Amino acid sequence: MRKGLMLAALVMSLHLVGDAQTRYMYSSGQTLNPAYEGWLPNADGSFTLVFGYMNSNWQQEFDIPVGPQNAIEPDGPDQGQPTHFYPRRNPFLFSIRVPADFGNKELVWALTANGKTEKAYGYLKSDYQIDPQVISTEVGGDFGSLRDELRTNIPPELSVAETKRSVKIGEPVALTAVAKDPDNIPARRGAAKPLPKGQTPTISAAALYRPPSSIVATSGPGLRFSWIVYRGNASAVTFTPDQMKTWTDTRAYANSPWSPPWTIPLPPTDNKWQTQVTFKEPGTYVLRGIASDGSLFTYENVTVIVTK
Repeated sequence: MRKGLMLAALVMSLHLVGDAQTRYMYSSGQTLNPAYEGWLPNADGSFTLVFGYMNSNWQQEFDIPVGPQNAIEPDGPDQGQPTHFYPRRNPFLFSIRVPADFGNKELVWALTANGKTEKAYGYLKSDYQIDPQVISTEVGGDFGSLRDELRTNIPPELSVAETKRSVKIGEPVALTAVAKDPDNIPARRGAAKPLPKGQTPTISAAALYRPPSSIVATSGPGLRFSWIVYRGNASAVTFTPDQMKTWTDTRAYANSPWSPPWTIPLPPTDNKWQTQVTFKEPGTYVLRGIASDGSLFTYENVTVIVTK
């Protein structure tokens, strides 16, 4: 009887979550929460602490320079965190390696946005240890699969040419990235069918957001690659072609792996992604290339100094 009541309560809570997500979609004004994803052991005895974030807004993005409002301590404030924050969930976005004797210490990432400070605490508690299968589950990888082979999955290989560039405003910059998935885990399958050429999707207001049918939105398997603005004003940056989103946008036809329906594009025949980027404002930008097999991620940064 007790189990039945617990199950009924769980089902009801999931319905309420779905209803709340459907009814309350804020475009701006909400919190920006740093997220501690968990830790991984390294072969040399050290540990890797992994972080991401949740921007509760669907449209508002933030540029928060490293400093009092964007700091990781101790030994900070700069420990490689982003300064540009896209909407919604951006999971497993960066990592920090700590020594084998880290013990009971903790890293604290504090972010202030819309007048409110939120913190994430990184530590080595056993219940925060993660592995490839856990990461895949958290991002809805492999259509939400829990297959045992995901435990042996390795991240894609990624290399980026010319990681330091200097350009002028309006000058196109060619970016070249080579991404491969040597183990082909999880294997590409079950891609949605694309619309016929020239056909425009008709989307009702209710379909603009689709609550996930599981605890997290799911994404299909298959190698993909995108550039994001990791540091710098993203509104001043234009990528050609447009880049697939790396944040969890579940709205229909949102050019996101979590968007229904979405066809996983086939990699280039030479596994070489060619992109052009232009800048409208001077400054120092960090662009992050993200390769994913739908479950795990590999990153490479390119720093671009833009002058007038």
